[in-house]
Amino acid sequence: MSTRVVILGAGFGGLELATTLSEGLGDKADVTLIDKGEAFVFGYSKLDVMFGRTSPEAVRLAYRDIAKSGVRVVKATVTAIDPENRRVSTDGGEYEADALVVALGADYDMDATPGLAEGGNEFYSVAGAERLAELLPTFTHGRAIVGVCGAPFKCPPAPSETALLLHEYLTARGVRGDCEISFVLPLPSPVPPSPETSAALIEAFAERDIEFLPNTRIASLDPARKVAVLDGGGEMAYDLFLGVPKHRAPDVVVAAGMVDDVYVPVNPRTLQTRFPGVYAVGDVAAVGVPKAGVFAEGAARVVAQALIAQIERGEQPGEYDGLGSCYIEFGGGRVGRVDVDFLSGPKPTGTFHEPSEALVVQKQQFGASRRARWFGA
Repeated sequence: MSTRVVILGAGFGGLELATTLSEGLGDKADVTLIDKGEAFVFGYSKLDVMFGRTSPEAVRLAYRDIAKSGVRVVKATVTAIDPENRRVSTDGGEYEADALVVALGADYDMDATPGLAEGGNEFYSVAGAERLAELLPTFTHGRAIVGVCGAPFKCPPAPSETALLLHEYLTARGVRGDCEISFVLPLPSPVPPSPETSAALIEAFAERDIEFLPNTRIASLDPARKVAVLDGGGEMAYDLFLGVPKHRAPDVVVAAGMVDDVYVPVNPRTLQTRFPGVYAVGDVAAVGVPKAGVFAEGAARVVAQALIAQIERGEQPGEYDGLGSCYIEFGGGRVGRVDVDFLSGPKPTGTFHEPSEALVVQKQQFGASRRARWFGA
């Protein structure tokens, strides 16, 4: 009888896990990949949509195109998780697992920042990026704030990229001189593990006359007065607010009793939860690494290899290393990269690679290789 593996969520973690299991086991495993959505979108593609570089349709990769041995893709919303019995309820039926992997990501808590839903524009969802693609062409003067409402948040360099690309976008439209850009961040620097990367971004902000306010969180918005209230009590007037909402674990994971504090605690080396046979990978897990796709992907490979070894009675694989690379758009057709190591030393470290056109190609190859690997595209 095939081992039943149920994967909740088809983001970076879920897609890599299902693919690796299919490659290693074929029909020896009965893999069910459940996601409520119709398609996958790379996180960085949201910026392409937002700034009018491409259409929403062009960046969607349909889950129906996945055709892998031993893998069944189910479109359904998870309504309940029983981690002790490894049982999952969805709006389309129930599933029992020998191994259950929770990869449902992090949800956006708009209510945690009063006024954000009414007076701001989040750009971390595909729908938010689509709305801004229509709104940005109407912004011609005044102050734009790129504001982060809580940490940790997905893809730490993304708000910095947004500020830089907004400058480029407004310059191309000939209205930059009539606009101010402020970037409000609750972290001490844009990329704390890499002082070199942070210094390069701060220099880029200065060159483009972008105001940078570190160690400052957006506490609320007052839409009537068009004012952002800071956590220290200060205020900033705005004409356009681009917000990163506070993140939290999905309600269904909280209701399952899997969350300790904010996210699901796991062994950072094996990704196992306190429930036997249950793992958590990606943004939903408290691992000690950033909430970014490349880290979810790396964690998923470790879980997949452990399951393959268990089923094949082979040697157990190595542990999760917490290594990852993030590409950073600086504008002007150049992309930088930071390579970060979160688990091997006493503190996280990062190595910066200067922006270049070569790294633009490398970023494109990163996306193309995963489209081919996961979707056969």
